[in-house]
Amino acid sequence: MPLLPFSALRLFSPLLAPVRALVRGDWLREADADAVLGTLHRGWALNRVFARVEARDWVADDMLELRLLPNANWRGARAGQHVQLYIERDGVRCSRSYSLTRIAADGCLEFAVKLQPGGRVSPYLLHRLCVGDLLELGVVDGDLHWPGDERGVLLLAAGSGLTPLLGLLRDALARGYGAPVTLLHYVRERGQRAFVEALEALARQYPNLQLRWAISGEAPAEGELRGRFRGEHVQGFAGRHVLACGPGGFVESVRGVLGESSPSLQVESFSPPAWNDGEPAQAVSLRFSRAALETTGDSRRSLLEQAEAAGLRPAHGCRQGVCASCTCTLISGCVRDLRSGELFSEPGQPIRLCVSAPQSDLAIDL
Repeated sequence: MPLLPFSALRLFSPLLAPVRALVRGDWLREADADAVLGTLHRGWALNRVFARVEARDWVADDMLELRLLPNANWRGARAGQHVQLYIERDGVRCSRSYSLTRIAADGCLEFAVKLQPGGRVSPYLLHRLCVGDLLELGVVDGDLHWPGDERGVLLLAAGSGLTPLLGLLRDALARGYGAPVTLLHYVRERGQRAFVEALEALARQYPNLQLRWAISGEAPAEGELRGRFRGEHVQGFAGRHVLACGPGGFVESVRGVLGESSPSLQVESFSPPAWNDGEPAQAVSLRFSRAALETTGDSRRSLLEQAEAAGLRPAHGCRQGVCASCTCTLISGCVRDLRSGELFSEPGQPIRLCVSAPQSDLAIDL
């Protein structure tokens, strides 16, 4: 039983200013201060962000929305960004990145979790996490943003790619965006259409919003599109800004169809990059400096895969280039970003291990 209620932690946070000063002056270790604060409440810490689960809401057959109230260490976020989440399972600290679907005026934030069968994190969050439980939150990241003019917006989502677009849509409409907005959501089965009631309520409130769904795994109902994304689904939307989010193949299809005709195209992928099976692998030498380990690798697999194959356990989360948990420093050599194909060779720059493949002999600070 905690000695302090979670709701009181925000009120007492200013009292920690002298303790933070001691930590900054190296008179006190932050971990020791957190250990003492944790005896009063597990969600109290000098800098770490803990959040209490306020509500759970199933928004699709396989997707749950969580509403969280963070402690006073939360520094905020903007629509379209994603937040890192940490849990411990069987003594292992796991992290995943989830897009914010709402940033509420009362300080709460919401994000949705899609079930990944066999996963370590999503089954726990969907089926075992309870109202009142605490979660730790990490960094906030993400570059998606709402266009600044009134030329209209086309939102294209596949699966859980809907979540960051929903956060942006809610924020833009609440701020008075009045140009036409069309949201087209691609799912395999009708039960996977997420946030249907919330979206239809938005469409009733804002006449400039049009909703469409596309079904690929069963016969579509009247008014729904059939199959996966293709050009004829978006005929008549030339001249609109486009935001697309979903698996890598989906966003690449959107880029190919609309990349030339839209005034701006923003994409975000929630799946690992597709490998080019026609590209031959080249042998390279890999040096992991902090581990004092040197091994032979190849130019096709990600550095995260190759580090794990060499017996290392780098910090990581999404394995998709989204959460930045696996970021480390390039010491020498050249890497290729597996999402864009761009090459990076400047020493000292940060690289994400899960979406970087070595293109030469390489040394990294790991």
